Amino acid sequence: RADAHHDAAEGVRGARSVAHLLDDRARLPQAVGLVGTALLVAAAVLGVVSVSRIYSGTALVLAIVAVVLVVVGLGDAASRVLGRRWARLVAYRSGPLLTGAMRLGGWAAGPSEEGNGTGEDVEAAEDDEEELALISSVLRFSETIVREVMVPRPDMVTVPVDADVAEITAAAIEFGFSRFPVVDGEEVVGLLLVKDLLPVVSTDGDGFDAGSIMRPAAFIPEMKGIPDLLAEMRASKTHMAIVVDEFGAIAGLVTIEDILEELVGEIADETDDDETWVEELSDGSWRVDARLAVEDLVELVGVEFPEGDWDTVAGLVLGLAERVPEEAEEFYVDDTRLTVARMQGRRVAEVIVHAGEIGP
Repeated sequence: RADAHHDAAEGVRGARSVAHLLDDRARLPQAVGLVGTALLVAAAVLGVVSVSRIYSGTALVLAIVAVVLVVVGLGDAASRVLGRRWARLVAYRSGPLLTGAMRLGGWAAGPSEEGNGTGEDVEAAEDDEEELALISSVLRFSETIVREVMVPRPDMVTVPVDADVAEITAAAIEFGFSRFPVVDGEEVVGLLLVKDLLPVVSTDGDGFDAGSIMRPAAFIPEMKGIPDLLAEMRASKTHMAIVVDEFGAIAGLVTIEDILEELVGEIADETDDDETWVEELSDGSWRVDARLAVEDLVELVGVEFPEGDWDTVAGLVLGLAERVPEEAEEFYVDDTRLTVARMQGRRVAEVIVHAGEIGP
C-alpha cells in the first residue's frame, strides 16, 4: 500500500487505482477471490464441454484431467508465482481488471463499514489519513538533506567563547536550551552543554568561561542526507552538529530533534513557546513565517511555485526579487501574490500570501 501511494505520487501509471483499491483491504481479497474462482470454474467447464465433444471413454477422462491441470496450473499457480515475483508490475498493469473485479465481487465481502452511523467510518478515515501522512514522511525522509531541516545561522543562539558562568546561565534560563554553540567571532569553536555548567556553578564559577568547559563540535556539509546523519549521530552519541556550506562558512546547526521531527512532526517540550507558522487572515489570505518550507506553502494554497535553489518562503521571495526586497513589496506567481510583511535587517521574516490574485 505504501509503495502504491508513493508510486502514485511519482506518476507511475496504474499505481493510483491500485492505491485506491488497497484503501479497502478487508474486502479486496474476497472480491477478487470470488471473481477469480468464477473464472477458473468457467474455464474448466468450457474445457470439459469442448473435450467431451471430441473424446470418449478413457481418452475423455485423460482429457478432462489435462484440462483441469492446465486451468489450475496456468490460471492459479502460475499467476500466483508471477504476482509474487513482479507484484508492482502485475498489479499496476491489472489495475482496470482489479477495479472491475472489485465491483463484481464486492457484494460477497459484505456491506462496507462506511456510513454505518456509528462514527467508525470517520475514525477509520482519520486513521488512514494519519497513516498516509506518516508513510509520506518516511518516504520523504530518505530523500531529505540537512539543509532542509537545519536551524539557519541567523536563528542560532550562541555564546561567546569568553562568556562567564553568569552569562551562560542567563542564556540557558532565557532560551531553555540544553546545548549552545560556542563562537569566537564568526567561527564556531565548540559546543557547551548546560549540564557541564552545573559543577562549575556549585563552586561559584570563578575563573571559568565557555571556552574552558566546552566540548568539540561536529561539522557536517549541508548536502548530507539526514538518514546517514542520524545513523552517525546515534553511533557517536552526538545530539547537535554544526552545518557548513560548500565554502566552509557556518550555515546553521542541526539536532537529533530536528531530524526526528521530519518523521513525526513538531516535538514540543515544557519550555517551547507555540510558534504560529501560518495564520489565516479575515480577507482569506495567509500570514506565513518566511521560514516555512515552500512545499508546505504549495499544500496550503494549492499553487505550484517555480523550482529553484531555495527551500523556504524567504528563499522563494529572494529568488523572485533577485535582490533584498523591501517591506510591502509585492511579487506575483501566476494568480498568487506574495507581499513582504516584515523584514529583519536583510532577512525576509513574514510574508502575506493572497491566492487568486491577478498579477500586473
